[in-house]
This record gives sequence, structure tokens and C-alpha cells, in this order.
Amino acid sequence: MSHGQQEPAINPLPPVVVALFIAIAVPEAIFSLGASGLVGGPGAVGWRQAAIQTYAFSGDIFDWMRTNGVWPGEHLIRFVSYPFVHFSITHAAIAGVFVLALGKMVAEKFGQWQMLTIFVVSGAVGAFAYGLILNDPYPLGGAFPPDYGLVGAFTFLLWRGLGAVGENQARAFTLIGALLGIQLLFGLIFGGTGDWVADLVGFAAGFGLSFFLAPGGWASIRAKIRRD
Repeated sequence: MSHGQQEPAINPLPPVVVALFIAIAVPEAIFSLGASGLVGGPGAVGWRQAAIQTYAFSGDIFDWMRTNGVWPGEHLIRFVSYPFVHFSITHAAIAGVFVLALGKMVAEKFGQWQMLTIFVVSGAVGAFAYGLILNDPYPLGGAFPPDYGLVGAFTFLLWRGLGAVGENQARAFTLIGALLGIQLLFGLIFGGTGDWVADLVGFAAGFGLSFFLAPGGWASIRAKIRRD
């Protein structure tokens, strides 16, 4: 009797998703081990704070760059480095789970490079909005804004799918509504910062990019332009 090839019990993660998760997990592991005194000696306690000062997005520095018309690379890098610097192990763990779950779905539907583009661009646009709209001295760190970009891409898939079968497309936005509601509730209970602005703009960026990066998206846009 011949046997067909058995499928793995767990679908393998796309390499780009694994790479992003490692980029989140490794710094957090180093910071946590340093804070616990297991590595690095007494100076390791300050590793997280030093990383936040160097790589987190700063609205104050952004304002200084805009005012003076000076854009040094050491500060521009913050637009893409801040998602990998978290404020606590819980912060990093939740962000990492989002990357694994949503990143896998988006990478499988859109493609790996498209998923990475959504992650990076959504994070950068979210940081830009955070610095432009708010006057908040609190630094922006963690992968939630680009994660929300992945939520935007996932929402686009739901939105397009509901439209294809004639269903109410507004239902696709249930997830983002629930996430923002939970975030607001936690902010009211525990206090919060204005990072929800970066999250919301990151979501909008991910949703908007999906019109171009989703399979067949650019072709449908060109067809619509020609019809109009």
C-alpha cells in the first residue's frame, strides 16, 4: 500500500515572520536577563533604558528635526527601530504573538515581502503621525503600530471577501473596533499615553497598502482607473 506524503501537524511559519519574531524576542530576552542580574553585571540593569533612549521614537527629537531641517541618520533610524524596543516583557510578548498570528496569515495571502513592507511602512507612518499630531514627550516603542498595520491587511482581506459575496463589509472592522475598545478600557483603568494614535494610523496604513499589495490589488486599481 502506498502512502501519500503526510502534512505537518503544525503549518510552518514563513521565514519573514520568524525573523521578525526573533528581532522582537532576542532584545527582550537580553533586557530581561540583564535586569535580573543573570548577564552583564550591574550595568545591565540599564540596558533597556539605554536602548529606549537610542532606538525608540521620540516626538521631541522629531520636532527638533522638523524645526531645524536637520535629519541625521541616527534619529531617522528610530522610525524603523522602535518596534523592536519594548517597555516590558509583557509588552514584547503580546506584540510577538500578534506578529506570529497575523504575520503568518498576511504573509501566506499577500507574500512575504509584501507582509514585510506592510509591517515596516505601517510602523514608520504610525510613528510619523505620533510625532506630528501629538506633543507627547513619552517615547514610542514596541511593535503595536506595525502589528496594527497587519490588522489592517487582515481587515482588508475580510472586507474584500465580504464584498465578493454581497455581505455587509462593515463587519470586517469588528476586530479593530474591539482592539481599540480594549485599549481604551485599559487606558482608563491603568492610565495610558497617546500611542493609540500610532496604532490607529498604522492600521489605516496597512489597510491602504493592501489595495496595492494584495494579490490582484494593483491590477484591479488600474482596471478601475481605465474604466473611470
